[in-house]
This record gives sequence, C-alpha cells and structure tokens, in this order.
Amino acid sequence: MNWLAHLRLAPPEPLVRLGNLSGDFVRGVDLAALSPELQRGIAHHRAIDRFVDAHPIVRASRARLQPPFQRLAPVLLDVFYDHFLARDWHQYGDGRSLGAFAAEVHNQLEAHAPLLPPRLQAAIPAMRRENWLLSYAELDGIDAILLRMSRRIVRPTPLAEGGQQLRAHYEDLAQDFAAFWPLLVQETQHITGFPGDC
Repeated sequence: MNWLAHLRLAPPEPLVRLGNLSGDFVRGVDLAALSPELQRGIAHHRAIDRFVDAHPIVRASRARLQPPFQRLAPVLLDVFYDHFLARDWHQYGDGRSLGAFAAEVHNQLEAHAPLLPPRLQAAIPAMRRENWLLSYAELDGIDAILLRMSRRIVRPTPLAEGGQQLRAHYEDLAQDFAAFWPLLVQETQHITGFPGDC
C-alpha cells in the first residue's frame, strides 16, 4: 500500500495519521526524536507493510507482473493498489470525496510541518500543487507517480514504464485489490485497537 492507503487506514488523530505517511520518509531520521504520536503512526505504517508483504493475495498480484518488472513488484503493487482505492473511493473512502480527504491531509501537513521528517516537509508544497493523492485515480497519474519515483533512483530502472503492467493486468489486479482491501481493513483495526469505520 502506498500513501493514499496508509492515510486512509490511519487512526484519526492528525499526527498519528501523518506518522503513517512519514513511514516512507524516515530513512536516516532519529525516530526517538519525533513526537510519540508520529512514532505511533510510523509503527502503524510498518505493521501494515508487514501484513501486506506477507499476504497470499498480494503475492499473487506480484506474480502477475512480467520481467523486468517482477523485481519491482513490491513498489509497483503499492502504487497499483492505491489506484484502485482512489478509483473506487466512493466505495472505500471515508464518506467524503477524495478531494475533500486530500485537502484535509494537505492542511494537516502544513499545520504540523515543523514536526515532520525533513524529506516529508520538502515534499509538502508539490504534493498539494500537483494533487498527488488525487492523481492515483487516473492511469496518467500513475504514470506520473512512477516517473517521479524513478527519478529518485540512481541506477537505471524500468520503474517509469511500470504503468504498462497495470494496464496489461488491470481487471485481475482490480479483483485482487477488491478481495484484499476488506482483509487489510480488518487487520488494521486489530493492529491499532481502534474500532474505526473503514
């Protein structure tokens, strides 16, 4: 699961939610120096990742991808699953539009920016300006996300072309996501101890 899913599954407290997003931005960061709420969110993020990585449905999704994309399957599937979450937000969201959800996240990011890991702080302006969270809903948006990700990798990688694998296996991956999402929601509620309304 990528950023949208982590935000959607996070407990409602703003800093815990932002800690879930921070999980991808803490390399080299002293976690003990972060607020307890951010630390709790990062722990939640990591628990979700462990469940996702080990689940047979996700492994089946990864096996659908062809070389040379299979070695990138963990990254690609995180983004692809966020696509289906965004596409079907009316079904899997929190009762608001995806735009309203994203606007709340942007506002929380800006309000709490000084407490966040530096790499996340640096990403906040572009995240709002380029509507990263909303862009998951469109195939062109997935292409743009993968291109941005590929530019952060020093060695040559076909990651930017990964969207072709989403298109090639679209219906099968959509079915995998639809089967997996309720299981992830249930597990997340168990992890957090919050009753939640996912």
